Amino acid sequence: MWVSADRERCISGGRCMAATSEVFDQDEDGIVVVLTSNPAPEQEERVRKAAYLCPSRAIRIGDGPAGG
Repeated sequence: MWVSADRERCISGGRCMAATSEVFDQDEDGIVVVLTSNPAPEQEERVRKAAYLCPSRAIRIGDGPAGG
């Protein structure tokens, strides 16, 4: 699995970080920061939940290696 985030689209909701703080964080302005673009298999369900919960749909996920 790979994950990325559109920082321009982020509205600082923080739901991604609440769903999995091991993968997402926020900068000093509250904008999403992806900590790892290839989350561990055991984190996949929470990453998918984070993408679903994102109010601005800023999180993108896919199968395979990062960017794949």
